[in-house]
Amino acid sequence: MAAHTAFVIVGASLAGAKAAQTLREEGFVGPITVIGEESEHPYERPPLSKGYLMGKEERESAYVHPSQWYAEHDIDLRLGSTVTAIDPAAHEVTLADGSRIGYTKLLLTTGSSPRRLLLPGADLDGVLYLRRFADSDRIQEAFESASRVAVIGAGWIGLEIAAAARTAGLEVTVLQRAELPLLNVLGREVAQIFADLHVDHGVDLRCGVQVAEITGAGDRANGLLLADGSGIDADAVIVGVGITPNARLAAAAGLEVDDGIRVDAHLRTSHPDIYAAGDVANAFHPLVGKHIRVEHWANALNQPQTAAKAMLGQDVTYDRVPYFFTDQYDLGMEYTGYAEPSAYDQVVFRGRTDTREFIAFWLAENRVLAGMNVNVWDVTDPIRDLVTSGRTVDPNELADTDVPLTHLLKRPDRTG
Repeated sequence: MAAHTAFVIVGASLAGAKAAQTLREEGFVGPITVIGEESEHPYERPPLSKGYLMGKEERESAYVHPSQWYAEHDIDLRLGSTVTAIDPAAHEVTLADGSRIGYTKLLLTTGSSPRRLLLPGADLDGVLYLRRFADSDRIQEAFESASRVAVIGAGWIGLEIAAAARTAGLEVTVLQRAELPLLNVLGREVAQIFADLHVDHGVDLRCGVQVAEITGAGDRANGLLLADGSGIDADAVIVGVGITPNARLAAAAGLEVDDGIRVDAHLRTSHPDIYAAGDVANAFHPLVGKHIRVEHWANALNQPQTAAKAMLGQDVTYDRVPYFFTDQYDLGMEYTGYAEPSAYDQVVFRGRTDTREFIAFWLAENRVLAGMNVNVWDVTDPIRDLVTSGRTVDPNELADTDVPLTHLLKRPDRTG
């Protein structure tokens, strides 16, 4: 590319930092500007609900790069700065202070924000959300001073926070509108396993309930009122009811937005010089055959590498199999693949669910869409290979622990 080429990345996140790193690794020597609203250097978010929240990991371990890395690689990192507008025609972004920065190519890694509760009492002190370092710090402080915590929402974040709170010795109530945690993500068979996990660890799990109000004494939350009229006492209320992609800038700039910023398999938006990656990107995935938005760490880690290479003019597509993980109590899990609730017709278990050492597979017409290994390790690669192969398998062999997963890839395809 010409020497005057300049790249701007909006979002000083894991995705933004990895994109800048890839640009330099690919030999780009021109100006790179990374702009972020937070005052923190780019960091990874999983520790905020896992090791860092539980006091097992140091703050520094979450940073993507040491602070000096950006200057060493001649990257203009602007923290505590907000981009207020994008002008695609002029190839400029405008900052809150009125200054403008020109770009040749622009990458949006603006991430997402916690979905806020619209309930009476939702603005009381002691109502907490988790997205940033400061949020995790506040929840840690609540753990130290509280004895009872209520968690609204039983998704991954809610369950990880519940596990951290129980491990810290607090009384924990988890409230969920659906009849099981993670029901829409994992389906009934596997969702029940996570419900049992938390009940076995002393969580008061209440499914099929609706919170009507967060109650308070003065300006501080002290519990919940449910729609059925019952009440729950709590010294802190932690909300984890999903996230919303930060696509406002893109929409205002006239880019195509649909559950995030819509991008193609090259992570290019509806404007040829603007790209998006991470939580905010609703990307066409060649393996799935449609647009999907993946809200997990591995996506933010890997997707920007493709975006950066595409910005440099390389012919690349993002086709990595979706992957995420969780740690709750003594349960460690990795999930590889993509299986919407309506997409699969059976779930096959390999191993023992009663001891929580198993692999679950989601199948459609005997093809593996996704696999989740629970306390079973070093199987991610064969699970991924089964997913990407598109081949049919014998469900009985899939369930048989005496048949290595790698052997299933060598069997004749059972199509027809």
